[in-house]
Amino acid sequence: MEIERKFLISELPADLPQYRFRRIEQAYLCSDPVVRVRREDDHYYMTYKGKGKMVREEHNLKLNREAYEHLKAKADGYLISKTRYLIPDGKFTIELDLFDPPFPLTMAEVEFTSEEEASVYTPPAWFGREVTMESGFHNNTMSRTGRVPV
Repeated sequence: MEIERKFLISELPADLPQYRFRRIEQAYLCSDPVVRVRREDDHYYMTYKGKGKMVREEHNLKLNREAYEHLKAKADGYLISKTRYLIPDGKFTIELDLFDPPFPLTMAEVEFTSEEEASVYTPPAWFGREVTMESGFHNNTMSRTGRVPV
């Protein structure tokens, strides 16, 4: 189960270069249900995501590079690539995504262990508008449409 909230970022943290980061590339094979393949640095996965916005079922299967490349070639829509910074926030980790073109977007996700935990979370001041319930900001939607909602 994945429980997460998503936020647009109004201002990048000044100390961003001090945090660990990963390079991510992902492509979508299907959008209903969501089936995604992802390269995260030198690790490869296929992910199934159920319906939902803040809470949804999620399953990951490890792939090797060859399987990832084979499946990526079969994907529909735009390839999404981004740099993900991992920023500690108390007992949570902020996953700050800086998307590569054609997506002019900076967004943060925070994952939780329960809906109650998610509902009481107070985001840092540098977070902007919450977009958890706006499906246009889901990566699979952006991959299909090739654009970021306004």
